[in-house]
Amino acid sequence: MQKPIRIGQIVPSSNTTMETEIPAMLNAHAIAHATRFTYHSSRMRMKTVKKEELAAMDAESDRCALELSDARVDVLGYACLVAIMSMGRSYHRVSQERLHGRTVENGAPAPVVTSAGALVDALKVLKAKKIAVVAPYMKPLTKLVIDYIEHEGVKVSDSRALEIPDNIEVGRHDPAKLPGIVAEMDYSGVDAIVLSACVQMPSLPAIAEVEARTGKPVVTAAVATTYAMLKALDLSTRIPGAGALLSGAY
Repeated sequence: MQKPIRIGQIVPSSNTTMETEIPAMLNAHAIAHATRFTYHSSRMRMKTVKKEELAAMDAESDRCALELSDARVDVLGYACLVAIMSMGRSYHRVSQERLHGRTVENGAPAPVVTSAGALVDALKVLKAKKIAVVAPYMKPLTKLVIDYIEHEGVKVSDSRALEIPDNIEVGRHDPAKLPGIVAEMDYSGVDAIVLSACVQMPSLPAIAEVEARTGKPVVTAAVATTYAMLKALDLSTRIPGAGALLSGAY
């Protein structure tokens, strides 16, 4: 029997979605490709999505990387997009290098992907120059996310900030509402739609419907993170039902 691949996730303490959506996609990968995955998490304290609390949370990520490397995971995913983006432009590169360094120091080197870096890279893979974005954050944090993405060379032509400050409530947002939210946006000239710029806001069940309605490639922070993990593991990036990025075309 094939040796299982260990997936490590650095997760905000109030996040309830990263450990459901990413395993759901990788379990579908296991069915399609006869792979095997196990899932392992370490948590950073965070309850309210505001800049000060996000910065305090990010300071705990080194401990989490050490804990997960103790388990000899094969890849680490940092599961909070806005925490990385709120630390300043290009910070995902700094974070990924530093956390990988912690695993090396611990004698268990493993690649590290962040949901922020994964989303930026996914948009480049899709060759998206203009996008529409749905985010659960308050407007100031949403503007910060837009600035971060645009600094990476992708224009955000329309966006919706759902203004949900409590991270638990973000995880309870009904994904069935997302197609209606997108329908009210101007996506006519965009190359792709970011259906959830947050790994805590559930979106996986709505991806296929939004792609069908809009005719645009749809990506989410969780989908992008899954894609980045698969690339780091040198595995096929084809997962049925998870949108264009994971269709196998890229």
